[in-house]
Amino acid sequence: MAQLLLRGAPLIAGEIEAVLFDKDGTLCHSEPRLLALARARVEQCQRLLLERHPQEAATMVAELAPLLEATYGLQGNTIHPAGTTAVASRDHNLISTATALAQLGLGWPEALELADAVFQQCDLPSGDGGDPCPRATDGLHQLLQQLNGAGVACAVISNDDQRGIAAFLASHNLGHCFAALRSADHHPRKPDPAAVAALCSDLGTKPGQCALIGDANSDLLMAERAGVAVVLGYSAGWQQRPPLASRFPQLAHWRELEVRSA
Repeated sequence: MAQLLLRGAPLIAGEIEAVLFDKDGTLCHSEPRLLALARARVEQCQRLLLERHPQEAATMVAELAPLLEATYGLQGNTIHPAGTTAVASRDHNLISTATALAQLGLGWPEALELADAVFQQCDLPSGDGGDPCPRATDGLHQLLQQLNGAGVACAVISNDDQRGIAAFLASHNLGHCFAALRSADHHPRKPDPAAVAALCSDLGTKPGQCALIGDANSDLLMAERAGVAVVLGYSAGWQQRPPLASRFPQLAHWRELEVRSA
């Protein structure tokens, strides 16, 4: 157990037993990978429309790109930190893609099948939607060492799948730092508060004895509703600052967080 201090001030009077971390945009800088993935999906959608609907393709393709860019949160060379690409699971992104295709006039069965074909062709075998080795956020290794050294358990709660989480942790030799994970493969999953309760149960603790750190309001609201003792927003994982609710404490670098052993 340990006390957490943010910029020198205790976050709560008591101590915590575990810290639950979001992955994309919190543990790692996933924006370059997600940006490339979103662009690839837009281009593949356009190619398949040209193949399947050559007569209407010119109009459809012209309408499709801005529609999918808005759907994915693509903004030039950035990803919106609260957009579907940044926050939502793979299957939710697939449904949003099919919905965009349906808005062009495709029937739902074809839109869903086409979206599935696009995702299968664009996603890499690692299963995490791209480069399995995004850069860890600055200072992460040092913070994890401090938490582990103080006997605080660490866990991942993410809408990436288990393979994607495992690939990231392995690529940075961080697997030993985390005692448990909750992924898109689990049910319930983020942003259901029950996912937090299930992960805490895996760790042998309760939400009221934990901290949760994430880069999206959906993470922070989930933690609040689950009764997590310390809810922190992390703002340095994207080019754009995430639009986090002001009532939650926030940090922009892991060095702002101090771990004080009991």
